[in-house]
Amino acid sequence: MLGLAGLAWAGLAHAGVALRGDRTALARLDVQTFGGSLQSVRATTPSGKAVPLDVRDGRLTPEIRLTPGERISLDAVVRRPGAIGWALGRTRSEHLVVTTPTVAVASHWLTIAHGAPVTVALDGAAAGVVTGASAARRTLRPATRTIALSGGDRAAAGTTSVAIAARTWERLQPATKVTWFPKTDQPAASVLPAPGAKLSPLGTIRMTFAGKVADVFDGQRPKIAPKTSGTFTEPDDHTLVFTPSGSGFGIGGGTVHVTLPKALAVVSGATTRTTRQLTYTVPAPSTLRLEQLLAQAGYLPLSWAPADGADVARTRAAQAAAAVDAPSGTFSWTYGNTPRELKRLWSEGQPNTILRGALMTFQDNHHLTVDGFAGPAVWQALLADTIAGKRRDTGYSYVYVHRDTPQLLTLWHNGHVVLTSPGNTGVPAAPTELGTFPVFEHLRSTTMSGTNPDGSHYNDPGVRWVSYFNGGDALHQFNRASFGTPQSLGCVELPEAAAKKIWPYTPIGTLVTIEH
Repeated sequence: MLGLAGLAWAGLAHAGVALRGDRTALARLDVQTFGGSLQSVRATTPSGKAVPLDVRDGRLTPEIRLTPGERISLDAVVRRPGAIGWALGRTRSEHLVVTTPTVAVASHWLTIAHGAPVTVALDGAAAGVVTGASAARRTLRPATRTIALSGGDRAAAGTTSVAIAARTWERLQPATKVTWFPKTDQPAASVLPAPGAKLSPLGTIRMTFAGKVADVFDGQRPKIAPKTSGTFTEPDDHTLVFTPSGSGFGIGGGTVHVTLPKALAVVSGATTRTTRQLTYTVPAPSTLRLEQLLAQAGYLPLSWAPADGADVARTRAAQAAAAVDAPSGTFSWTYGNTPRELKRLWSEGQPNTILRGALMTFQDNHHLTVDGFAGPAVWQALLADTIAGKRRDTGYSYVYVHRDTPQLLTLWHNGHVVLTSPGNTGVPAAPTELGTFPVFEHLRSTTMSGTNPDGSHYNDPGVRWVSYFNGGDALHQFNRASFGTPQSLGCVELPEAAAKKIWPYTPIGTLVTIEH
């Protein structure tokens, strides 16, 4: 009897069950010799969702990916053997709440000795990692506490993203940035754009330092010349960004100098240069982009569509960048019966007469100086209209005059011939000049005066419906007994009714072609 009792007490001593954490699995269930057998085990998230488990050699491993830092409840039921069950109960339940482990980069800012590999230290062991743009997870040994960046990442200075997981069955944690610099005598920095590069008129200048901004510049700020309105911000304690405002660095092109409070070791590619001044070139705006915007705004007889179907975003920064680096796309004539005389004037990406006339119309509509040249004021107004989605909807007009007799004027507007009328051009002693000219003055009525070919003077008050297009030459009403032959002193004289009808179609910038 004593022997049986001793055996029972010995079984009780070896009937323990423990549910505890594990270095590789979610948890571990330890059952001693007489502890019994596992009857069931259940894992749930805080929301009550079941987590399927692989139970092997006492280790409880999730069969789905869990999020690092997630709380998981574990409940295990062990069925005890007969005699032990009689003494202690048929089953034993164990409950454990575990938090899935996390691991972090020990330092996000590294200084690397010349020639040394870029190695990222972790504050714990990682089982999975993705660096840079890699799409695949690299599986590491659980004891891995460092990550050596691949050859493609090992520039003198650089930034990469690192996403890690402490267990192979976890999702990767959100990616974090790691930035490294070479060891230098002066404070090291990388600058974007790189010194000497092109700078968009509204582009930012971003300086990233190996040390903290406050320590590098002692609270001072770089000086920019020409003086440019804008603000300095610190996205983090190692980064200083200058964002221009207003017209930024100027849309007319030029050179920008950035003088630093102290000398820096500026790292660019494989080179490092100690300097206190950064110099940039702001490119002049693109004629091609000017044509694209004027076409989209309704000032040209052409339409433009971007090559990939996605237009430039309607933001100041995106539009300013496109002003100096025009996107690819296609121009097409808006109307199928565009006069051949007008088509001959077009030259994509190059200054041309159609572009000059459109600029003059734009300038007049925006109360700017009308000179047919796209200066900073034109670009500012044009970009503002583009961002706001403004479009001119009065259509496109073109006038062409045949100087050979019978002399005829044709008014074309938005794909239709609105009017054809006989007119008088200049006499042989004062001929109307051949060529195409934009209207530069538009008057309901004026007094015309000047000198006749014989030296006498003329003064004609009350001349109506006047559109000057070349020096003193104009389209206008004039009382004549007949029309269709050279009778003027260079102007194109028209009957009253024709002149009155044409005048609303010929605002400043309208092109007038005089041809044989």
